[in-house]
Amino acid sequence: MTRPGTHNGLTDVTGIRVGHFTDGAAASGVTVVLCPEGATAGVDVRGAAPGTRETDLLEPRNLVQTVQAVVLAGGSAYGLAAADGVVRRLAALGQGFPLDDSHVVPIVPAAVLFDLGRGADFVPPISARWGEAAFDAASDGPVPMGCVGAGTGAYAGGIKGGLGTASLVLDSGITVAALVAVNPLGSTVNPDTGGLWEAALETAGEFRGLAQRRVRIPSPPAGEPGKNTSIGVVAADARLSKVQCRMIAQMAHDGLARAIRPCHTMFDGDALFCLGTARKDLPRAEGFFAAAQAEAQAVNEIGHAAADCVSRAVIHAVLSADTRYGLTAFCDLETAPV
Repeated sequence: MTRPGTHNGLTDVTGIRVGHFTDGAAASGVTVVLCPEGATAGVDVRGAAPGTRETDLLEPRNLVQTVQAVVLAGGSAYGLAAADGVVRRLAALGQGFPLDDSHVVPIVPAAVLFDLGRGADFVPPISARWGEAAFDAASDGPVPMGCVGAGTGAYAGGIKGGLGTASLVLDSGITVAALVAVNPLGSTVNPDTGGLWEAALETAGEFRGLAQRRVRIPSPPAGEPGKNTSIGVVAADARLSKVQCRMIAQMAHDGLARAIRPCHTMFDGDALFCLGTARKDLPRAEGFFAAAQAEAQAVNEIGHAAADCVSRAVIHAVLSADTRYGLTAFCDLETAPV
């Protein structure tokens, strides 16, 4: 039987640290996922309007096997600058792809979402300094949720979006978790019932009864090119290959599509990274075919758990958000008549 980890968040995966930088006035921010000892990584980009960095490097056929961090940021294309600050911090610590005895190149993939025009200025003053600040704030403790980091200025289909996280410990002992900044064109609320699409996935009373509310949802704004996107990271403390990480990232998108409808639209740049921190081996079996089958089944279980964690992280993002920037949060919506 699966259960949430200690923090019910991405930092339950050993080897992962998370930090935010939030600029409330700018309605934007940065979230950094650090893996100081390195992690095997994969990515799957499903939306048609992505903003990304270093995703080609994560193709299984390409050279580099591990990353030192992943950056999620607001600011649309401007937000990619935040990754530069994380690269500088890691380089100063000597963490990265080794070049020689004294030089490294930190590998820091990144993805951004659209939150322009939601703060004091149309373009938030996002820069390498924001990435440095998020790096400096990183810890392996509980992850703040709601209108923080990359989720600060997020919208979610006509209500306030945000950032959420969730985890599961599998019967095998492997911990799987997700962190998602939720800023989609689609809605997290079923218009026929007024309830959250995937509320039934609640584990150990994590939503505190809030997800069972039935609300009257406002009409969603008309979609506009590039003004949406949900981005996130899933992780496991298992020893995974780049191929397996990519497969798990693909499966994790099912959780995004179940919790947000419609998802992966022409106006979203949805991207999910997968990290494997190699603290636990996948289950083994004797014999070539039995070994391959056991490993494949383990990847199936991790991918399935990652998808459920993504759905739960989306719900946490919406439940933890507060009303601001002209959009009402789920917690402040009018209750629908029975």
